[in-house]
Amino acid sequence: MIGASIRRTEDRRLLTGRGKYAADFRLPGMLHAAVLRSPHAHARLGTIYPEAARGLGGVVAVITARDLAGVGRIPVRLGPRPSLIACLQLPLATDKVRYVGEPVAMVIAESRYLAEDALELIRADYEPLAPVVDCRRAVEPGAPVLHEAISGNIVDRLSTHTGDAMRALAAAPVRVRERFAVQRHTGVPLETRGLVAAYDGGTRVLTIWGVAKVPHFNRRVLADLLGHPEHLIRFVELEVGGGFGVRGEFYPEDFVIPWAAMRLGRPIQWVEDRREHLMATNHSRQQFHEIEIGVSRDGAILALADRFLADLGAYIRTHGVIVPELTAALLPGPYRIPNYSCEVLCVLTNKTPTGTYRGPGRYECTFVRERLVDLVAKALGVDPVAVRRRNFIEPDEMPYEVGGASLGQRTVYDCGDYRSAFETALAAVDYKAVRAEQAAGRRDGRYLGVGVGCVVEKAGLGPWEYARVEVDGSGHVVLYSGAAAVGQGLETTLAQICAQELGVPPEAITVIHGDSALVPFGVGAFASRGASVAGPAALEASRKIKAKILRVAASLLEAHSEDLVLEDGAVSVRGVPDRAVTFRELARAAVPGPPGMDPGLVATHFFEAPKMTYPYGTHAAVVEVDAETGQVWLRKYVIAYDVGKAINPMIVDGQLVGALAQGIGGALLEELVYDEQGQLLTTTFMDYLLPTAMEMPEATVVKILEETPTPLNPLGVKGAGEGGSSGVGAAIANAVADALAPFEASVTALPLSPDRVLALIRAGRER
Repeated sequence: MIGASIRRTEDRRLLTGRGKYAADFRLPGMLHAAVLRSPHAHARLGTIYPEAARGLGGVVAVITARDLAGVGRIPVRLGPRPSLIACLQLPLATDKVRYVGEPVAMVIAESRYLAEDALELIRADYEPLAPVVDCRRAVEPGAPVLHEAISGNIVDRLSTHTGDAMRALAAAPVRVRERFAVQRHTGVPLETRGLVAAYDGGTRVLTIWGVAKVPHFNRRVLADLLGHPEHLIRFVELEVGGGFGVRGEFYPEDFVIPWAAMRLGRPIQWVEDRREHLMATNHSRQQFHEIEIGVSRDGAILALADRFLADLGAYIRTHGVIVPELTAALLPGPYRIPNYSCEVLCVLTNKTPTGTYRGPGRYECTFVRERLVDLVAKALGVDPVAVRRRNFIEPDEMPYEVGGASLGQRTVYDCGDYRSAFETALAAVDYKAVRAEQAAGRRDGRYLGVGVGCVVEKAGLGPWEYARVEVDGSGHVVLYSGAAAVGQGLETTLAQICAQELGVPPEAITVIHGDSALVPFGVGAFASRGASVAGPAALEASRKIKAKILRVAASLLEAHSEDLVLEDGAVSVRGVPDRAVTFRELARAAVPGPPGMDPGLVATHFFEAPKMTYPYGTHAAVVEVDAETGQVWLRKYVIAYDVGKAINPMIVDGQLVGALAQGIGGALLEELVYDEQGQLLTTTFMDYLLPTAMEMPEATVVKILEETPTPLNPLGVKGAGEGGSSGVGAAIANAVADALAPFEASVTALPLSPDRVLALIRAGRER
């Protein structure tokens, strides 16, 4: 079963309308919530006057920070640091608001309509303060300070050093220096955030439906903030209409809704609208780089030195400063760079707080590095592919220590053949033919360009994952996983792994996840860890249960386990198929079972993953630019990506193409724009543009490579969830720069929207 492109088992219920999402969930007597959000980017918050709203018929409660007195701040999940604590967010604003959209109060009413009406009746005293919305200004002396508890707006400084970059740069024959900017944008899942909470006063059990991504971590956070026993809190995952890093983290609403349900004794539902999503859910990506590279005259990279600002918004949320940390850790990419330094300033501004978005930190650093490599090629007067070929880390150098660290571990590439993926992509895009077409097109006044982006991802973040496999009394196989499903095909992938070991069809295996009452332990779904961490946990648990099955069968059949065949839900004696016992018979005989064996056909495994894996690949884009409108058309796009081992190639292909679509949005369309007063100007899909089928490439080619299985897990898998997006900004930007070479366009910022492309063309014509 491993390696087969079988249909996803979860799709039947989704395609037939039997899936249930947070907004679909109903309970008797359920109330509805709406959130009052700050209209100011920076202001002192005085008295809140909820009386008029409380007097509206159908309004049950109005909750403010005064009601939550003593409740702590929402903690960091990844990379906690003492320096960040003062800038963590409270569930509701107290004395100050720091971004437009910050929760100030919550209304609970008999309907969402009544709750929304009641919001308009709440008055609050605000004393507006000067906002700072540009992180470059936020670091200047005299800039408005967001958090008085820290000095200035720099919440943390990160530093990475390998060799002596400054000395090597000074001696380099060729030096290229540039500034790059990546815009603020975010994941926009089809389903917005939402949850339902209900409290049983008799049993004291609090149940929350609609959780995602990291339910076990979030349950612990909620227990700590509520001061309620964790074993009396149940989290239940429903269907998830997209995650992409932004869904499933612990947000202010994830505390206030359960808190209110406990106080009121009635179920409460909250579902954010799209304006709220764009205003309040984590933003991501925004960075400003000043970078310099030094190379020899034949193109060998001698040194790389970067300094960048990361705009983290108004508060530190659950990811801490891990996104800029990942940028610094993986900026060298697939190239041999003996001298490297990176200085990072993590800056607070009066904008929505930030977190991760598919390929966090890597989308940004890949754009910066790959554009810089193309500029090196320009300075040397050679084709960009030649510079890359000159500098790839070779397979015999693995494992390769890059220098730097992220997520508590040194950046050490486990394995890889970067050159092979690169050549595969060039062949698939037909690089020589594109160059010939480009030359012919320029004679006809057409502007074609080809660009590549080489990417090294990280995946398989541990530290562990949990799995339990059992054969129940009816003979059916059940797999319980501590991972979560966010649309990545988790149920199918884990079923295939289990089926391979137990000799039953994947569709006959029930996969249960995301219910803390049934799955007591788990880490969750993020960092492309489903196949690479949850998969090995399922594999080892399946192997343990297989051993127990054979042991019980050997006892019943009076045969050696080596002489037994496990197939189609039964065990038989090799060569004597009539001597067989079914899984049903074995499950019942396993209680209490043979002497010395734990009762029942059940086995658990915690797979420990102290080191990350590093999948990699090359993106190649062919574009055509309309010089009159600034429109960029994607003629062809190729992704060659090594995942170590593909459990289900169809799912991997879907992950890569889906990620490509999001990467295109970041490269060409999406941008969260604020004015000088900190007002978000892009709060609808009229303003925040997403790619549609019309913006996808005319031809898309995906080459799934399995050339270098990782030695870090028994499946050899590396993860595939993010590599399809991480290289897109780089490849498209390089292709657009190549197309606009006659104008000597300087492509240094994303997105390459039509107005920006036209500005590049105008600047070239003026020169």
